[in-house]
Amino acid sequence: MNGIHDLGGMHGFGPVEREENEPCFHEAWEGAVFALTQIVRNTHHLFNVDEFRRGIETMDPADYLAASYYERWLRSIEVNLLEKGIITEAELDRLAAAPGAGPVADVTKSAASVTTLAPPIVGPIGEPEADLPSPARFAVGDRVVARNVHPSGHTRLPRYIRGKRGIVDRARGAQVFPDTNAHGLGRHPQTVYSVRFTGRELWGDSSENRETLFIDLWDSYLEPG
Repeated sequence: MNGIHDLGGMHGFGPVEREENEPCFHEAWEGAVFALTQIVRNTHHLFNVDEFRRGIETMDPADYLAASYYERWLRSIEVNLLEKGIITEAELDRLAAAPGAGPVADVTKSAASVTTLAPPIVGPIGEPEADLPSPARFAVGDRVVARNVHPSGHTRLPRYIRGKRGIVDRARGAQVFPDTNAHGLGRHPQTVYSVRFTGRELWGDSSENRETLFIDLWDSYLEPG
């Protein structure tokens, strides 16, 4: 998805400010949102990690930029539970008008009807999928180029590397393909590669000396370079 959330390589947002002795959560409600996410996604598997990311991407650009990190998490939880019929807009409105008025839904009972839609997800840094429909196209050391495509749905292909050339540094095995998994279209595992890009290739003359970036990319994101 070509949305405001894909901030990599964008200018005008200023430096990243590092907070000394930053707490795990700045407010109690952030911890509650974190816990809720673990319950609905990792315990009851009501939606997968790619659906979770897609939920954040559905936010209006102005709302996304104005929202804090955990406000975006909360919005994705709402989007996914609404889409799967676990909660309703009326229930959300009722609780927004009277916080603490009571539970919205019995998630444990609702989970049984949707669990099969969102099995536990294995990400690119986890254990590989067992089956791969086709052999890996690239080997370590191969030159590749990131495809210059602009998908309308969820993708893990950053805009700032599209059309850029790199070298395969490592093959990570077969992993769930997020572009389909985020939309309920199946896991469709592909080989994931760690691809090495030079800073000059990505940023031109503004890159720092000897700057290198490694990015995990799915097979269909790449073409021979």
